[in-house]
Amino acid sequence: MPADAYTVTLPFKGIILAAACAALAGCTAMYRDHGYIPSEEDLAEVVLGVDTRDSVAETIGVPSSTGVLDNSGYYYIETRFRHYGAKAPEAVSRELVAISFTDAGVVSGVERFGLEDGNVIPLERRVTESGIQDKTFLRQLLGNIGNFNPADLLAE
Repeated sequence: MPADAYTVTLPFKGIILAAACAALAGCTAMYRDHGYIPSEEDLAEVVLGVDTRDSVAETIGVPSSTGVLDNSGYYYIETRFRHYGAKAPEAVSRELVAISFTDAGVVSGVERFGLEDGNVIPLERRVTESGIQDKTFLRQLLGNIGNFNPADLLAE
């Protein structure tokens, strides 16, 4: 084999090997965590019937979300997502710690839930859509020309 042929194929093999390694690395699953769940030690410091909303926030931190009503509980939520290749991220685990309060604002219960405890509830943010369609300013302005009635100005 001539020396020139060997030197040409050696870098080509290295490029092929690097491309194969990059392709394999792109197929590995990556995990990403969102949210915060207090540890069991932190939750043990919360005393039922003694602690209030403020003391809970000082002890274990501000909750991820609260209930819709004024006197509802605190909710700490942590979700683990798996990203695999070009697929959409998938929630593989979700934990929720719910701290409920009495009407006086004193802790009445601490509960922990996971995906294994029941139905999977997707957490989504709902956004109210505006009445404005995806049009440019000029198109909206020219579209209102047909809605103008000169008789409305004279009626006053």
